[in-house]
Amino acid sequence: MGTGDGLFVYRRAREQPHKFFIGVDANSRPLEKISEKIYRKPAKGGLSNLLFAQSAVEDLPSELDGIVEELLVNLPWGSLLAAIAGTNNPGLISLRRICMVGATMRITTALDRERDATAIGRLQLSPFSLEYIDVTLVAIFRHAGFELVDRSVWRGSLGNELQTSWAKRLRWDARREVVSIVARAT
Repeated sequence: MGTGDGLFVYRRAREQPHKFFIGVDANSRPLEKISEKIYRKPAKGGLSNLLFAQSAVEDLPSELDGIVEELLVNLPWGSLLAAIAGTNNPGLISLRRICMVGATMRITTALDRERDATAIGRLQLSPFSLEYIDVTLVAIFRHAGFELVDRSVWRGSLGNELQTSWAKRLRWDARREVVSIVARAT
């Protein structure tokens, strides 16, 4: 979810040809080049195990209902960030709708309270402290049909875990609050 330029999903699909990947983003413009590439011949970078779709988190296509085994939400923004932060319940419920029972949702986000202040205010986000996650998000996720399995919050580098274009831009920004959440669809 929130694939940005689609390169992260493209690389994973190339590395794991036995799995089918779907990249979803509300903004299709960054996906134009990569979307064309997947339809080429395999020798030219084409992939038959990858599909891109344009959709807002609150309006995911019904064709995705119950088919997702693993949902990755890397560095979300806008309504997708609000969904995982607990201020957009329809978005979080929509994410659950596309997951099969037992599916894992892995979330990684990184916010800078000063630089991202406008978006934080607009989305009415609370700081991602362990207390906020344990007290508030656990209940919100449970109501949406997810059980929180793991969580961590730290200030500093993203490291090399996320191989996304956006993560490369943020990687060494030590002022960012990095949050990792793992949830299971119940």
